[in-house]
Amino acid sequence: MENVVISNSQFVMFGLGAFLAIVVPLVVAIVWKVVKKERFTTILIGAAIFLVFAIVIEKLLQNALLMTDNPAGKFINSYPVLLAFVAGLFPGLFEETGRFFAFKTLLKKRTNRETSISYGIGHGGFEVMFVIGMVFVEYIIYAVMINSGTYGEMISQAREQIQGQSNPLIEQQMGTLTALPSQLAAFGFAEFALTMLERVIAVLFHIGASILVFYACKDKKKVWLYPLAIALHTLADFVAALYMFGVVKMNEWIFEGIFAVISLAVFFGGYFLLYRKDKDRGVTPPVEASSEAVAATE
Repeated sequence: MENVVISNSQFVMFGLGAFLAIVVPLVVAIVWKVVKKERFTTILIGAAIFLVFAIVIEKLLQNALLMTDNPAGKFINSYPVLLAFVAGLFPGLFEETGRFFAFKTLLKKRTNRETSISYGIGHGGFEVMFVIGMVFVEYIIYAVMINSGTYGEMISQAREQIQGQSNPLIEQQMGTLTALPSQLAAFGFAEFALTMLERVIAVLFHIGASILVFYACKDKKKVWLYPLAIALHTLADFVAALYMFGVVKMNEWIFEGIFAVISLAVFFGGYFLLYRKDKDRGVTPPVEASSEAVAATE
């Protein structure tokens, strides 16, 4: 670890990645709002629901179950496949329930089909900003620590703190941190491009899932689309967890291909089978008239 050095070109890629992760979702959201004349609040609601349901509620409950000393957590952690399934189930359940909650309450009166995509842009776009943007910022911080020689000290202190604990998630996180210097030193344009491509595909998945749940809320006969969205989301993250935990050994490109097939199937299925066939484009409730206009009609 002491001999690892992060080059200037890698610092540039980390900075560019953080910049793109923040700017591109904002540009997409603004262009969509202007072109479709959609309310920006729909996009903001998608971002807020992701923050509350995925980052706050989901992570708190997941950590309470899997990262603390309790019988259920010990049982789940004893079986890697079960652990991977639970790790996939949490985002599937909470993120899709967040969408369902939003469309049933906050966005109940917005029945135009564009609402589904607006929400998906907000949800998926904020995930890119929060997850990938923060990851690249962390890469920059870690790279500075690696080059200055303080990263190894941090790892040693972390190992002392968890000594004696037996938890696959903690061990997996420590393994990731230990291997990180070598990964950052080997980080090239191919890895950068793959990360960006993966996020584009992930956003398409979120838009597709948002379309499914939107129509589950809009049409009582299609309420089954809500549990379908949970199942598909769980499947995608279950595959990711199997790969991350090392349960299934496969080439990174094969894994990304499987993830892409699931994500694009959700997006194109939702878009062509639901969104494009929706003849009732609805009308987003107009902005309340000014007091002068109301007075003029009296």
